[in-house]
Amino acid sequence: MGEVYDGIDDKLREFIEAQHVFFVATAPSGESGHVNVSPKGLDSFRVLGPRSVAYVDYVGSGAETIAHLRENGRITIMLCSFEGPPKILRLHGRGRVLEPQDDDFAELRPRFPADPKARSIIRVDVERISDSCGYGVPVMSYEADRTLLRQWAEKKGNEKLEAYQIEKNAESIDGLPALRWVERT
Repeated sequence: MGEVYDGIDDKLREFIEAQHVFFVATAPSGESGHVNVSPKGLDSFRVLGPRSVAYVDYVGSGAETIAHLRENGRITIMLCSFEGPPKILRLHGRGRVLEPQDDDFAELRPRFPADPKARSIIRVDVERISDSCGYGVPVMSYEADRTLLRQWAEKKGNEKLEAYQIEKNAESIDGLPALRWVERT
C-alpha cells in the first residue's frame, strides 16, 4: 500500500470525515523539549481544500500544540480507521494558531459546531499527504462522543474558564509561549 497523494480528493475527504478521532503531533525546535501527541475528536476537524485543513482546539490542561506551532509551525495529523478497511493517513504540514481575536478565527468558526470553549482554531497548510496499511490497528466500534468537556466548561463558566487558560495555557511544559491573548493579561 503506502501511497503519496497530490491533494485531498473526494475519496480521502470521505475517509477523513468518517473518522471519529485524529491525532496531532508537534515538537519544539532543536534537540531538547518534549514531543507532543494529542488525540482529538468531537466533530472538530474540517477539510478546507485539497491542501488545507483545520480543527477547533478546545480548552485543555496544556497548550503544547499552540506553543510548538508558534515556534516552528511543524505539525503532523494522523487519522486511522478503527472500523472498516484498515488505513492510516498522515497529513504533514505547517500550522497556524488562530485565536478568537484573529480575523481568520471569526471566518472559520462557523464551519464547526457552536461551542463556547474553543480556545483556538489550528489551520494547516498540508505539504505531504500519505497513507499506509494500518494492518496493525485494532478494529474497534465507535459508541459516542464524550460530553464531559462540554459539561466541564459549562460548569466553570466564562470567567473561571478564562482564569484556567491564563493559569494552564500561557506556556508549554518546556516554557515556550502559547496563547497570545494570555500574554497580554
